[in-house]
Amino acid sequence: MNQRIVEVERNTLETQIKISINLDGTGASTFQTGVPFLDHMLDQVARHGLIDLDINAKGDLEIDAHHTVEDIGITLGQAFKQALGDKKGIVRYGHAYVPLDEALSRVVIDFSGRPGLCYQVTYPRASIGGFDVDLFREFFQGFVNHAGVSLHIDNLKGQNAHHVAETIFKAFGRALRMAITADPRMAGIMPSTKGSL
Repeated sequence: MNQRIVEVERNTLETQIKISINLDGTGASTFQTGVPFLDHMLDQVARHGLIDLDINAKGDLEIDAHHTVEDIGITLGQAFKQALGDKKGIVRYGHAYVPLDEALSRVVIDFSGRPGLCYQVTYPRASIGGFDVDLFREFFQGFVNHAGVSLHIDNLKGQNAHHVAETIFKAFGRALRMAITADPRMAGIMPSTKGSL
């Protein structure tokens, strides 16, 4: 399998985003997004996905974090799509359950080439450290649309909003790790009966 390292830039009137990613990394990460709680969650993805991730983002945070969070999701999705190429030889599907104290979440992903998000999450409060939890859905929708994946996110239990968010992002990282892993039995083979993804 070729090196799966890419750098993607996305510039609009609202945001300027640059992401470097290594799908076969060690979980090393650096973030400069201006949105500290999102950085904390993205760090979970890198560490649990064993993905090296460097994200620099400048956005219109004087308005709110919506454009920045959504556009980081979009750009991250583009980076995954480029890094995976034709997807030959990958496991394709990934899933994870992750607990944190009283909270438990499940994430299931399919690098199907078809975007679809099923997001069943209810947070106990509307913000965490000033971060609007509604923006997490926007992040995942942006990722799904541009990575071309089917993504199911279900929070099964939880009374602490921080714990709920953290279980989701840790499970997302671990599901990604499973799905993008090279399967030695599928070397050079497309993981689809259609012959393309």
